[in-house]
Amino acid sequence: MDRRRLLLILAVFVAVIGTALVFLYVRGADSRAKSSVSNIQVLEATSNVAAGEKYDDALAAGKISLQPVPKDFAVANTGYQTSVDTLKGKIASVPIFAGQVIVASQFGDTVVATSSSLAIPPGMIAISVNLTDPDRVAGNIQNGQNVAIFVTGQLLAKANSGTSSSTTSTDIQATRLLLPKVTVLNVGSPQPPTTTTSTDSNGTQTTEQLPRTLLTIAVTQKDAQKVIVASKALDLTFGLLTPQSNVKPGPGTSTLISSLFK
Repeated sequence: MDRRRLLLILAVFVAVIGTALVFLYVRGADSRAKSSVSNIQVLEATSNVAAGEKYDDALAAGKISLQPVPKDFAVANTGYQTSVDTLKGKIASVPIFAGQVIVASQFGDTVVATSSSLAIPPGMIAISVNLTDPDRVAGNIQNGQNVAIFVTGQLLAKANSGTSSSTTSTDIQATRLLLPKVTVLNVGSPQPPTTTTSTDSNGTQTTEQLPRTLLTIAVTQKDAQKVIVASKALDLTFGLLTPQSNVKPGPGTSTLISSLFK
């Protein structure tokens, strides 16, 4: 009986110890998990910073500021900064885009010499197109943003031949999506206005002057060929994208009245 009672007490003791160890482990794991996802204040670029721009000037202009980011994300950026004072007196060695965590290697005493000051993604090339203000969202496109590219001109489309069962292919004025997502590497300075003259259905001519600007984009060779030939033969329009934008390829919209209501 005494032996049985001793074994029972020992079993209860082991159970209590086991429960305590499990509790301590779970609490420690929970603490570690919270630590890994907790936010810390680090320097982040809120606007694009050009190579050669002084850190002090960028800071004063609000292009760089302390922002809360997950700790794991910050640690993944070796050399991240938690103070606004550490990099004072330095200049940006490379171009820095909005949203990037500021790291020590991005600033120094000189600009890093590279084959190009453009941050061209691997496997892509940079090309430039010349657009009027209405075709570049009235100047709201900035370096590092994504755009959708549309083309307008004489495009091959299906036109109703007059019967409900037959259509014919014809060249009509139409707008269609060319590329759904392209990164803008650089927006140049406005160039002298271009004079354009249009004629309406009544024969009335309207002349207007539209400023033009060079926009440099990153594309694959295949897409570069599409954009180049389209820029020579058709009119290009850039649409500014956000993370919530929904842009998909489709048949496009033509001057046929029926197509305006699809």
